[in-house]
Amino acid sequence: MKTAPLKGMRDYLPREMRIRDYVQSEILDTYRASGFERIATPMLEDMENLDKSDGGDNLNLIFKVLKRGEKLEKALAAGSEKELSDMGLRYDLTLPLTRFYAANREKLPAPFKVIQTDRVFRAERPQKGRLREFVQCDIDILGDASPNAEIELIDTTARALLRIGFEGFTVRVNDRRLLRGMLKNFGFAEDTLDTVCVSFDKLDKIGADGVAAELREKELPEAAVAALADFLAKDEPSLDAVASLCGDDALADALRRVIGTVEKLSGGRYAVEYAPSLVRGQGYYTGMVFEVAAKGFSGAVAGGGRYDKLVGKFIGQDVPAVGFSIGFERICAILLDEGYEIPAAKKRVALVYPADADFADVLAKAGELRGEYDVTVAAAAKKVGKQLDRLAQSGVSGACFWDKFPEIKWF
Repeated sequence: MKTAPLKGMRDYLPREMRIRDYVQSEILDTYRASGFERIATPMLEDMENLDKSDGGDNLNLIFKVLKRGEKLEKALAAGSEKELSDMGLRYDLTLPLTRFYAANREKLPAPFKVIQTDRVFRAERPQKGRLREFVQCDIDILGDASPNAEIELIDTTARALLRIGFEGFTVRVNDRRLLRGMLKNFGFAEDTLDTVCVSFDKLDKIGADGVAAELREKELPEAAVAALADFLAKDEPSLDAVASLCGDDALADALRRVIGTVEKLSGGRYAVEYAPSLVRGQGYYTGMVFEVAAKGFSGAVAGGGRYDKLVGKFIGQDVPAVGFSIGFERICAILLDEGYEIPAAKKRVALVYPADADFADVLAKAGELRGEYDVTVAAAAKKVGKQLDRLAQSGVSGACFWDKFPEIKWF
């Protein structure tokens, strides 16, 4: 029998779980205080829903579940790989939310402000900051087409990060429609915009020359590539410059309003900036997209955007929707690497008792200490020194010995 967890999945020690529980609790409290309500959905979704969800590269990372019994036998006999699976593990929480909303919309308030904190699964190559099983903390607003929804999500998410002691982050904002309008102006065809955006999204990593080289490798029109390269060579594209090429003042004004309002709400506690190359990977995004970048950590620690077409796949009628997801695993990894301690947490104390003690008395004495401390009870081991070392490693700060109660020996 193997003791290690599956590749890309993790066991968590008690100290890690205490921090994870605390961080999730603080995030949830922030969300609830802002009027969002929590729901839960199954880990498994119908494969048809997953396949048609416009999840971008995530569609190649779905953990598929084989059919069972006679259904599996028939699928094997048919020789069709696609027929082998009828369900899969969710790769994010957005597709399950839109299915949930489509099924329950008559019972829900409008707009619907919703919380989801749960596990999702992606069959990707594990690396630092990327696991195959991980937790996401999402808030979404369905039924509000105005930029107020984006503003509220960004503000709430930023306050959650600040509450857990996260500092020095930047909220980056863009609108896919502005970007696509600019690219069409340069001469890129509508049916190539998705692949152009994939390359343009790498501007911060590979620079303007790298973007142009990648587009040429994709054999896109040289005139369009040259026009984009010339534009990028001038300077970091400003919102005004992109808007002039897009030709849609209303989109640019809405983006300016979001950035300006969030800057005002930030009070200088975090930065907000226009990010012309920001695309986000999910294909279901239809408008504004945003993410949070943290100093000293590559990749976003939170991200989201507007997806006004996804609910319509279920009900045949579009519903405005926008969401923001905190990358819970990345946040916790950063905090643990920095030696994070839970603020104002009660100290943990072990009440060490002899084997012949009346256990009812033991628990009663532990109860006396619990007004001030979190208390675990432990029968005295033969090697008390080794026992105390183990307790200290698990996060216990001190020991109270039976014969010296209530005196505490701090480690």
